[in-house]
Amino acid sequence: MGYKDQIDLSKLPKHVAIIMDGNGRWAKEKGKLRIFGHHSGVNSVRAVVEGAVDLKVQYLTLYTFSTENWNRPKLEVMAIMELMVSTIHKEIGNFMEKNVRLQAIGDLEMLPQKCYNELMNAIDKTSANTGLVLTLALSYSSRREILSAVKSIAGKVQRGELKIEDIDEEIFEENLFTKGMPNPELMIRTSGEYRISNYLLWQIAYAELYFTSKLWPDFRKEDFFEAILDYQKRERRFGMTSEQVN
Repeated sequence: MGYKDQIDLSKLPKHVAIIMDGNGRWAKEKGKLRIFGHHSGVNSVRAVVEGAVDLKVQYLTLYTFSTENWNRPKLEVMAIMELMVSTIHKEIGNFMEKNVRLQAIGDLEMLPQKCYNELMNAIDKTSANTGLVLTLALSYSSRREILSAVKSIAGKVQRGELKIEDIDEEIFEENLFTKGMPNPELMIRTSGEYRISNYLLWQIAYAELYFTSKLWPDFRKEDFFEAILDYQKRERRFGMTSEQVN
């Protein structure tokens, strides 16, 4: 029996977030350039999206490119951006067929114009789709997102649109990039690293964390199902006792 057959479809996480780590190490182990790992990682993205669609998971957010990643060697960054353009272009048909709606969060204005245009085109073309919401965290930094929210709220207070005493978690979340999305209940990180790496810091406050030693290019649909099954075996208490939850 595979992992999928053991999953309780009535207890799925609404939102799964993934840190796709290990492309460079995977390529290095094979004596290849780092970009080879990024190319191979696209197959893993496709597999996980298919897995999420199969289970009818509502939201999937992928840490695609962090703000810090801009500090990588220029040639690698350029190659990643070119790969992103070609991949998004190729996948639009697949998204339409699977009823996937594409979104993106982050400092998108930092993207090269060609990449930005391709991304916006795909977001527009898939905007009426009603299935899985696939969000790419691009040029993304959670700390910058939180600072942006603080500045936005401060501006509203300054303009008299909001009273300080009215600021609560709901108001704060309305000013995050993820506005309108449920917070992730499961966060997966590949490659054996045990870090959050500035990813959805506010949003994953109560997420279950799942770490696997598999490098991202080796991660497939069955691995995704295994993570979901592991999530379902955990007791989610949200600060309460087991007796209160049960």
